[in-house]
Amino acid sequence: MELAHRTLNAYNRIVARWSIDGNHELFDTARFPWIQRVEAEWGAIRAELDGVLARPEEIPLFSDISPDQIHLTPYGKWKTFFFIGYGVRVEENCRRCPETTRVLGLIPGLQTAFFSILAPGVHIQPHRGPYGGVLRYHLALKVPEPRASCRIRVGDHIASWEEGKSLVFDDTYEHEAWNETSGQRVVLFVDFERPLRPALRAINRSLIRIISASPFVQDGVRRYEEWKRRQ
Repeated sequence: MELAHRTLNAYNRIVARWSIDGNHELFDTARFPWIQRVEAEWGAIRAELDGVLARPEEIPLFSDISPDQIHLTPYGKWKTFFFIGYGVRVEENCRRCPETTRVLGLIPGLQTAFFSILAPGVHIQPHRGPYGGVLRYHLALKVPEPRASCRIRVGDHIASWEEGKSLVFDDTYEHEAWNETSGQRVVLFVDFERPLRPALRAINRSLIRIISASPFVQDGVRRYEEWKRRQ
């Protein structure tokens, strides 16, 4: 396990050096032209989110799908409505939110997408993602006031979400989030293929395919199916 961890860290350092957009904690969203098109559609996505939130019993806890998340927040305070998980589509959710699904098709190299729903008064503990071959994208959909009390730290940078606006960051840097308001915070949470120079691009895509077939992803699919059967 320790050898695998060191190997992955070494690979992530190579990815950072070969990244077309540089090695940053938070990225300038202007570097990703598709973001402007996604932001233009945020109202349609928010309308479908409101429909999803109206039926909270149909939204699983993040820890129901990925037990690794259970130590990051108090139980029951972080929920997710999945569309895609490393290429595996949740067809019933995509049908329920057709506009959101259409907009997701605008994101090059999309790997994972879901509504990330954080309860009031919750702190997501500091943590790091394991794999630098993807970048993380947040489109803010529901941000309660005061906005400064609803924020994220990535490395040494702190940012607040703004409805209809985006953040892109490298989740292999330590990050944490707070919702110190009395309302829910919701973002469209996406992992997309990190733009890399050609020499590394094919390797990265092969590794992403391996991750998609790995027990980590397939166990999540199985847990989601089990959760649905319990409803």
